[in-house]
Amino acid sequence: MSRIIRVQTNFTSGELDPKLRARIDLSQYYNGLEQAQNIVIQPQGGFTRRDGLRYVTSLPASAANGVRMVHFEFSVADSYMLIFVDQRMYVFKDGVQITNINGSGDDYLTVTKVTASIIGEMCWAQSADTLILVHEDMQPQKILRGASDSSWTISDLAFDFIPKYPYTLSLTNPAANLTPDDPEGNINITASASVFNASHVNQYINVSPQGRLKIVSYKSGTEVQAYAELPLFDNSVINSGDWELETGYEDTWSATRGWPRAAIFYEGRLYFGGSSSRPSTLWGSRVGQFFDFDPGESFDDAALEATLDTGRFNAIVDLYAGRNLQVFTTGGEFYVPQTLGDPITPSNLAVQEQTSNGCRPGIRVVNVDGATVFVQRQGKALAEFIFSDTVNGYVATKISLLSSHLLKAPSDMSVRNATSTDEGNRLLIVNAEDGSLACYTLLRSQEIIAPTEWVTDGEFLSVGVDIADTYVVVKRNINGSDVYYVELFDSNLTLDCATSGTSATTVTGLSFLEGESVKIIRDGIIEADQDVSSGQITLADAATESYQIGLNYTPAVVTLPAEPRLQSGPIRGFKKRILEINSEHFESQAVTINGEQVAFRQFGENNLDQQVQPFTGVKRSGPLLGFVNEGKITISQTVPLKMNVLALDYKLSVGQ
Repeated sequence: MSRIIRVQTNFTSGELDPKLRARIDLSQYYNGLEQAQNIVIQPQGGFTRRDGLRYVTSLPASAANGVRMVHFEFSVADSYMLIFVDQRMYVFKDGVQITNINGSGDDYLTVTKVTASIIGEMCWAQSADTLILVHEDMQPQKILRGASDSSWTISDLAFDFIPKYPYTLSLTNPAANLTPDDPEGNINITASASVFNASHVNQYINVSPQGRLKIVSYKSGTEVQAYAELPLFDNSVINSGDWELETGYEDTWSATRGWPRAAIFYEGRLYFGGSSSRPSTLWGSRVGQFFDFDPGESFDDAALEATLDTGRFNAIVDLYAGRNLQVFTTGGEFYVPQTLGDPITPSNLAVQEQTSNGCRPGIRVVNVDGATVFVQRQGKALAEFIFSDTVNGYVATKISLLSSHLLKAPSDMSVRNATSTDEGNRLLIVNAEDGSLACYTLLRSQEIIAPTEWVTDGEFLSVGVDIADTYVVVKRNINGSDVYYVELFDSNLTLDCATSGTSATTVTGLSFLEGESVKIIRDGIIEADQDVSSGQITLADAATESYQIGLNYTPAVVTLPAEPRLQSGPIRGFKKRILEINSEHFESQAVTINGEQVAFRQFGENNLDQQVQPFTGVKRSGPLLGFVNEGKITISQTVPLKMNVLALDYKLSVGQ
């Protein structure tokens, strides 16, 4: 029998896929965990209890049919979280709901066309005070913020020009001679007979042997104005039989043909991607004229268009404005190359395929540290699309390679960028299968990809980030009924669906927890649980500094089976006993290790009626009894107080 001292100095690999339990050859094995629930991995290597959730407001029952969060940043001082449910838009700022919208007395803006069937795959783009909402079954909607936080309007987006496409192409040879007044540019055309009508605007005249004229205005049955996309030889009479009328061009976007599916603003243009009738086409507006998609004379500032023809079906589902204009489709990932930063023009527009993973519809791509992160089409992998100088193009790497088990029918995704060196970028993914939230702590400079799983007493339905504020919509069962709450992650809370305050004896305004047994933390002291009655509870002792009341959630951390890398070989097949555990803490107040509650204070005069003081240092647990097959350490909490574990070292006895 031998005794070994093993040290796990960090947990920066997060929770690893169960299929990796035997991969003791991986360096990530020794920094990983078998389970990492309701914790956050810190860039320094330790883990802490995740933030609690502060209750903000409730949503109507229609949230069950679909809910979507959209971040709207109006200025440096004014940013909002817009939450859409069936035909309603709610507005939040700094964690507070904006009420009395437009002085109507309502707490929401009516958005008639944004129905439950639209919300799930709705995309959007924002510029200044204007937000554009798009979906292939909805005419694009324009939302404007007015002069105040409560001033909002919505209307159909009015286009100055909609691009055309020959859905029902027809070629005819009218019996008339044509006389142009010029061979190129803008041309006035006179016919010898009445062959034109108003529907011929934006149709074409093809001339043999050379000439292609786009009709731009109708004057009479015998006279139209046109633009020469391909000039004529001269301005001589064009005899009947030497020209044909090309018709069948319709508005590309309409209630019949469908509307744009994706949108983004990029380098002075509004780009749209895909529609039900033209799913693989990309359109760009005129420069500085966001609602004008007229290709005109194809000057550099004119509207542009390109179709992704690769031999595979590529329905555009999202666009992203990054280092380049990036196009995400169900079949692959594309970008628009630009030489030396030159602007995109009709003459140089090209869309190049880079990778062929495919993007999941309905989940917006996000940027993390310069990489565009997307969920693959089948929802089984998380990938980042990033430019590589080595290949002089974009590559897609799987950042969920070691943790794909945490992706369970993902339905929403958002990213909270780090605001200090004590945290990494948090990529948050809602899982529709079980209502959990997968949290990936990402820090490219340190090569950290640390996934964890967050759960609550209910189901997460949607997530959104407004600068540093992370909102969620949670479905809970309160007093026997399903409810839908907007809640906000708050680092000052250790409870979910919680409310907090300073001094109080009776806490009112708890109707959102009516009939529920709640946890109570008063002045840092855990009081006995109480049931909320008539929307209130009375504290056992008056709070003088602080209180919080809400629902408990429990961190659950389990290390991987011990494997100390002995020269004699692996010990996976031997019985093991962990004799003693030394856990290093930073400002921790409560922790349970392998079923043993760690003492953070000792008995003494006037001690038990005081809060537990945060402890920094090493705590010893043991001696622990019993030989087992795997030798794992389980860390949890019995009370909702602060927990921050930096490292573990332990004595391990191995039976031969």
